[in-house]
Amino acid sequence: MRLLATLKTRTLTLLIAVMVLAGCAGKPPSSSPLSSYQPAVASAHPLATEAGMNVLSGGGNAFDAAVATAAVLGVVEPYSAGIGGGGFWLLQQSDGSTVFVDARETAPGHAHEAMYLDADGNVHPDKLSVNGPLAAGIPGQPAAFAHISARFGNQPLQRSLQMAIDLARDGFPVDQRYRQLADWRLDVLQHYQATSQVFLEDDQLPAIGTLIRQPALAQTLSTLAQQGHKGFYQGDIAARLAGDVSAAGGLWTVDDLANYRIVEREPIRIEHGPYTLWSAPPPSSGGIALAQMFGMMSARPLSPAASETTSTRVHYLAETMRRAYRDRALYLGDPDFTDVPVARLVAPSYLARQASTLSMTAATPSEQLKGDFSSGTHTTHLSVLDRDGNRVSATLSINLPFGSGFLSASTGVLLNNEMDDFSIKPGVPNAYGLVGGEANKVEPGKRPLSSMTPTLMHGPTRSAIIGTPGGSRIITMVYLGLLELMAGSTAEAVVAAPRFHHQYLPDQIQHEPGFLTGALADELRALGHDLKDVGRDYGNMQLIVIDHQKGTTSAASDPRGIGAASVE
Repeated sequence: MRLLATLKTRTLTLLIAVMVLAGCAGKPPSSSPLSSYQPAVASAHPLATEAGMNVLSGGGNAFDAAVATAAVLGVVEPYSAGIGGGGFWLLQQSDGSTVFVDARETAPGHAHEAMYLDADGNVHPDKLSVNGPLAAGIPGQPAAFAHISARFGNQPLQRSLQMAIDLARDGFPVDQRYRQLADWRLDVLQHYQATSQVFLEDDQLPAIGTLIRQPALAQTLSTLAQQGHKGFYQGDIAARLAGDVSAAGGLWTVDDLANYRIVEREPIRIEHGPYTLWSAPPPSSGGIALAQMFGMMSARPLSPAASETTSTRVHYLAETMRRAYRDRALYLGDPDFTDVPVARLVAPSYLARQASTLSMTAATPSEQLKGDFSSGTHTTHLSVLDRDGNRVSATLSINLPFGSGFLSASTGVLLNNEMDDFSIKPGVPNAYGLVGGEANKVEPGKRPLSSMTPTLMHGPTRSAIIGTPGGSRIITMVYLGLLELMAGSTAEAVVAAPRFHHQYLPDQIQHEPGFLTGALADELRALGHDLKDVGRDYGNMQLIVIDHQKGTTSAASDPRGIGAASVE
């Protein structure tokens, strides 16, 4: 049962938009002197970047190009995204108007809060929220394509989806990244015959260069291109999808698909010094977490405000992360179901109190930040800019690599496992180690809390379009990236910078290999921090930077991935 009407949701998000976090009340962003821009696309795969640039050069705008880029990502990165998943789209038009398109998955109508627990009330050992059709929420990506194309684009959806249709039909070559992620989820891919037949070769990892063809997906994309929203969520495709899922033990019905709707929300707007940021509102936790971390920095600035890596800086930033993620765990959820206390969470007085608890001489144990818990490793990102200054930051996901591992054979749709982003049981970590409470419990039609944080930045001399995948670490990656941008770093330096992260629980600073080591690590441990080398690089940031003074654009794709960034 919905606890808040849509009107109240929009009122809450409008309230966020006028919150002032750095003493800059009502200050509009600096106007850009540019009359035209260099079109650019940065995405996690070269073929997707190519698709977006082709649309821009062919007369499409940033919104058309973003749909084209995302559609190709969903074909060539089946481990990251696709029309069986969802995402968040931050759209800014050339006149500065900005809208957040919420295409997050929703829980099926028969979902309930005990569906992943055993008879004793413990989380089921078979990982039902991770593997198989019971793990899948109703996808939002097809609705996003249709909605964005119809409302914001200037070319037919068919044209935007054509390259994705061709690649699904004709195939794309397997690369090393595909093999690595398929190997990680090999057991679940082998478990489902239809999945194995499409994404494996003789039930084993395909060799590099093997063509992955998805003819059923090509047909589904063609129907979506021709008929728009109703082509996926009603009629034959919806019936076949619901039938495949139900036959395999899932909960989807044709009514669940027919009832799915995109939600447009006001983005979070943050003022920090001379910079204006727009980011994702609930059901994303990203924008509020960024607002809190920047708000704490404004209330209690780091002195000196050094950008180089020192134990003092890492400690300070980790402590702001800790406090923001604590509030994420306690209070955030789908605003259409939960009364999220947004105004209080981003109020300068509250953030000043939070900052006052931050000791510069010792880490604050997370257990001392008291709370009452009864109250996407793979995802992808794209950034797009067109000649008129329209821009898109979109983060898309099916959650873990290859989502639930279940493929609807008759439609070619690989299902997400985003139901694991709900709080399956209050206080019990999900696949990313995140804990949650009642605000994010499973309820029919509800959207699970997310860390996806597509973000736009505008400053007096430069603007940026930024985002990344990375599960629970997404928010802190964007936070660190924005700080680097504000310090003047190049696009290439920002996406390549080493990363660290604190998410309240587990109580540790996680970091990439070879980063927090030696004397730096010793100093952090002396402050009381537990350091955790996560054993691999993480994230896949896609960034576009506009220099207002020079009138130039630069773009960069994270060197940790195989993506590409292109500027016309």
